[in-house]
Amino acid sequence: MSAVSSTLSPSRFAVLGYGGLLPFVGVALLMCLATDYRDLLSVALVGYGAVILSFVGALHWGFAMILQGLPANERQVRLAWSVIPALIGWVSMLLPVSWGCLVLAFGFIGHLWQDRKWVDIVPGWYWPMRVRLTIVASVCLLVGALVVVF
Repeated sequence: MSAVSSTLSPSRFAVLGYGGLLPFVGVALLMCLATDYRDLLSVALVGYGAVILSFVGALHWGFAMILQGLPANERQVRLAWSVIPALIGWVSMLLPVSWGCLVLAFGFIGHLWQDRKWVDIVPGWYWPMRVRLTIVASVCLLVGALVVVF
């Protein structure tokens, strides 16, 4: 995995990763401020969270495809896990918004828990960035849930 990512600068990954937080932060802030649009914004927050959770699930699909020497049973586990975040995201969109936000926040945290297994395989900058991205996205989703409830 490191050989693949070594062709691009870590700063490119950081710009895209942290840039991906802008909709989370922006929509969560707007939900607090623009009460007239809260319903639309809350749906937007859940929708974006579902899409991004699906995206991070695809990492495990990639691990299953390219990691040499991965035992067959672990490869199957990675493939199975890679689709679970998309299913979590889909279910979150079917729930009331506050519940959808909570399900997504726990989905991001659960996925981070799964990703910890790959700390020795991914580049050194990846894990700290992944933790920060998860924290900010999860906090924004929790804020969204609280704003909708109260």
